[in-house]
Amino acid sequence: MFGADHKKVGCLLGGLLCLGSLVPAQRPEQPPVPLNVSGHIVIAGQSTPYIIRHLPISSFPGMPEALATLLNLRGCLIPQTYEAHHPENVIHASLERAGSSDWAVLCTERGTVSLLIFFASAPDDLLVLAAAPETERLQAHDPSGVLGFNWGIDPASPDQVRQAQAGLEIRPARLDHDALADTIVEHRTIYHYYSKSAWTMLEMPD
Repeated sequence: MFGADHKKVGCLLGGLLCLGSLVPAQRPEQPPVPLNVSGHIVIAGQSTPYIIRHLPISSFPGMPEALATLLNLRGCLIPQTYEAHHPENVIHASLERAGSSDWAVLCTERGTVSLLIFFASAPDDLLVLAAAPETERLQAHDPSGVLGFNWGIDPASPDQVRQAQAGLEIRPARLDHDALADTIVEHRTIYHYYSKSAWTMLEMPD
């Protein structure tokens, strides 16, 4: 006769809890982080458009579970260079010593891209080897003038490093494990090498 509203009032007046009238509080869902980020930066006084494409950690199924967990906890996305044709910027190499199973990753979180190192001997840790705002890693690459991401990493075997050092007047001894090639696309590559508990940059021809 009096409807649902009267029943709720009656419960309150009688000191009873009407469970059916309660609706559990729900957290608002967080919007997903977009994989493609676009915007404008000012270059020489001109507003210049850019786009940066990213991939989720799930795009790299060969990655160790411990590494994937650490990257997901950081909220990482993997930035892709403008020339990428397949997933890149996650590498597997013997970076700590000969025969070790290590990884290096470019991770973007909140607009900053970091070069992270994961040694199999320290599976709970990530070392930050370098970092920069993503918008400092952009360059023009086609007639459209839209800037793209230009930072790429690759493994470099001892033979590849020795070949890259061919122009040196005195070539150093051949390395005994992999280095990390750190490249600005179409410009230059530097080589990071881990030895005696420290990272150094290898000497290269000018």
